[in-house]
Amino acid sequence: MDIDDIIQRLLDAEHSSPEESLPLSNAEIKLLCTAATKVLLSQPTLLRFDSPINISGDIHGQYSDLLRIFSATGFPSDANRYLFLGDYVDRGSRSIETICLLLAYKVKYPDAFFLIRGNHECSSVNHSYGFLDE
Repeated sequence: MDIDDIIQRLLDAEHSSPEESLPLSNAEIKLLCTAATKVLLSQPTLLRFDSPINISGDIHGQYSDLLRIFSATGFPSDANRYLFLGDYVDRGSRSIETICLLLAYKVKYPDAFFLIRGNHECSSVNHSYGFLDE
């Protein structure tokens, strides 16, 4: 899996409509989820950070908002660290692109990009707010 290619295709999808096909195949999404799971399970559940770190939350599938955050504060890198506080999916029309880009950055920068689970990252909430349908 070429993580840089996946990130670039997701970034290039910024101007496509939600009705267009996803920039990743189902097989690539599964590989990405497997790689991200491996990284997440290898890290402690209690995180301690030194500043500076960018903190954001409640993206709710608003892919353009996520990209605006990165444009305003800089794209993730080993030196430009992020902590996302959950609620990545539901409500917005681009939840799959949103969570895939976040997971891809987690795989690429495992020690500089952190994701905390919010209440929308569970199946019962996904049933009610749209991610399951997407």
